[in-house]
Amino acid sequence: MPEPNQPEDYGQRLRHSTAHIMAYAVQQLFPDGERTVKLAIGPPIENEFYYDMEVPRPITPDDFPEIEKHMKAMIKANVPFEQETWTYDEAREWFGERDQKFKLELIDGISDREVSASDEGVADEGVSIYHNGDFTDLCKGPHVEKTSECRYFKLLRVSGAYWRGDSNREQLQRIYGTAWETKADLQAYLTQREEAAKRDHRKLGRELELFQMHPESLPGSPFWLPKGTLIYNLLSEKVRKLYLSEGYQEVRTPLIYDINMWETSGHWEHFKDNMFLVSESEDGEATRALKPMNCPAHMLIYKSTRHSYRDLPYRLHDQGVLHRNEATGTLTGLSRVQQICQDDAHNFVTEDQIADEYERILGLFQRIYGTFDLPFRCDLSTRNPEKFMGDVNVWNRAEVILEDVLKNNQIEYSVDPGEAAFYGPKLDFQVRDSLNRDVQCATVQLDFQLPERFELIYVAPDGSEKRPVVIHRAICGSFERFIAMLIEHYAGAFPTWLSPVQCVVMTISQRFVDYGKEVEQLLLQKGCRVTLDNSDDKIGAKIRQARLQRVPYMLIIGGREEESRTVSVRSRDEGDIGAMALDTFVDKIVQEADLDF
Repeated sequence: MPEPNQPEDYGQRLRHSTAHIMAYAVQQLFPDGERTVKLAIGPPIENEFYYDMEVPRPITPDDFPEIEKHMKAMIKANVPFEQETWTYDEAREWFGERDQKFKLELIDGISDREVSASDEGVADEGVSIYHNGDFTDLCKGPHVEKTSECRYFKLLRVSGAYWRGDSNREQLQRIYGTAWETKADLQAYLTQREEAAKRDHRKLGRELELFQMHPESLPGSPFWLPKGTLIYNLLSEKVRKLYLSEGYQEVRTPLIYDINMWETSGHWEHFKDNMFLVSESEDGEATRALKPMNCPAHMLIYKSTRHSYRDLPYRLHDQGVLHRNEATGTLTGLSRVQQICQDDAHNFVTEDQIADEYERILGLFQRIYGTFDLPFRCDLSTRNPEKFMGDVNVWNRAEVILEDVLKNNQIEYSVDPGEAAFYGPKLDFQVRDSLNRDVQCATVQLDFQLPERFELIYVAPDGSEKRPVVIHRAICGSFERFIAMLIEHYAGAFPTWLSPVQCVVMTISQRFVDYGKEVEQLLLQKGCRVTLDNSDDKIGAKIRQARLQRVPYMLIIGGREEESRTVSVRSRDEGDIGAMALDTFVDKIVQEADLDF
C-alpha cells in the first residue's frame, strides 16, 4: 500500500501504472498478444487513464471482465515496476522483434530530438524502459513501486483514436479506466460519473427539447429549439444589460474578412488551420475567411476614429456569430462546437489603467458566477517560448501585472507555463459545478501586440501619440458551452428566472377549464412563462409530465380553487405547498423571475 501523505502527483503515477497493467492484460486476450497487439501510448489524464492500441479485433465493454481478471492477477502478484535505460539499438531490436511499430516510431522521434538538441550533434544514447512482471514498455515514468498499489481500479469505456491524432494515420482503439488510492475514492468517483451521465447536457437537451444537431448542417452547429432559444436569449439579454450599465458599447461586425486582415492580426500565421475559408483566387490561394474571433474587427473600429486619453477605457461588446474549424472528433454536444457566440468584449486602456480595469472585470465575474452559485479559480497562462509575438520584455511586464492583480484581489490561482495566446498572457477561469467538476468557461487576455500590429494610437495628456493596451475578455465564454454547463449544474432544473416554462396550470377536469384559462392569462399578463394543461389525462399523469420537464411550479385547479379564487401549489423543489391566494402566488413567482446580474 502507498505510504501516508503521498506526493501530489501520486494519483497520476497510480493511473499511469494501471495503464501499463491494462495494456498487459489486453495482450493476454490474444494469441501471441505481445506481437499482435500493437501498443501506442498510455498516459494518465485527469482522474483517469487510457491506452491506445491496434488490436486484432475490436475491443468492446463485453471484454472488460476478462481484461480486469488478468489485471487483478498481476496486481495480486505484487510485482515491482522497474526502470532501465536501453540504448536506441537495444530498444529498436527488442520492439522490432515484436513488431511494435508505434514504439519504433516513438524511439526514432526521441533519437531525432536528442540529436538535434545536442551541442556536439551526438545524442546521449538511451531510452527509458519500464518492466512490471512479464510486461515491458517504452516509458519515461514515473510509476508506483508495486502493482498491488493499483488494486482499486475500474475500466470505463472504449472509443476510437487516430495515431498521433492524424486522421490519415492508423485508427486505434482507446480503452479508458480509472484508479484510486482507496476503495472509497473509487466508489465516490464512479458514483459521480453515474450522476454526470444522468445530467449529460446532450441527454437532457433532447429530453427537455432545448437543442438538436443535424448532419445536414455544419458539424457542431446546434439547432436551438424554442425552449433552448429562450434560455439563450435570456442570458444574452441579461449580460448585455449588465455590460451596458458598466460602460460597454455594443457593436455588430461582419462575418467574412479578407485574408490580409488576418495576416495583419497574426491569426493567419497562428490560427489558420482553425479557420473556414469562403473564397479562393484563380490560383487556389485563400482570399477570405469566416471570423473565428471578433478582436481584429474591433481593432478596425477603434482605428477608424481618433482617440484621446480621455476616451479610455474604450469598451466594445460584440455577440456576433463565430466559426472555428475544430476537428470533428473533438466536437461534444454544446461543450465544443464549430459555430459559437460569446459575450465578447475588447477594452482599450492605457497601461496605468490595466489594474483598475481588471478589477472591474473581476467584479463582473463575481456578479455573474455568484448568481449561479458557481465558485471559480484562475489559471495564469504565460508565454510559450516558441509561439509568441512581440518583445519578451513587454510579455514579462504583462505577466507581472496580471499576477499582481490576482494577488491584490485575493483570487486563487495557479500558473500554467507556456499556455498563453500568441499575442499576450491570459487568465482562464475554472468554474466548479455542483458535481465538483472544473469547467473552463471564461478568459481574460492582456494584449500589447494587436495594437502594435494595427498601429492603434491615443493622444496622451502631453499631446504625444501612444499605443493603447487591449484586454480581450469573455465572461460567460461561449453561450453554447456556458448553457451546457448550466444544464448539467442544475440537472435541467433551472431556477425560476431561467426556466423555459415557469409554471403549468393543470385542471382536474374539463369543468374547470375556464378558471384555468383565467389563471393562465393573469400569469401571462405579468410576464410569466406559463402553459395550460387542460387535457383529459388524470392529474397524477399531468404532475409526472411537469416534473419530467423540471417545471418549477404546478398549479392544480379544481372546484375548491375555483370557488375560493385560489390555486393549489406544487413546487418542484419543495413538494406540495398547498392552497394559496391567486394574487399571492402571482406576486411570488413574479418576484422569483425578476433577476438581473
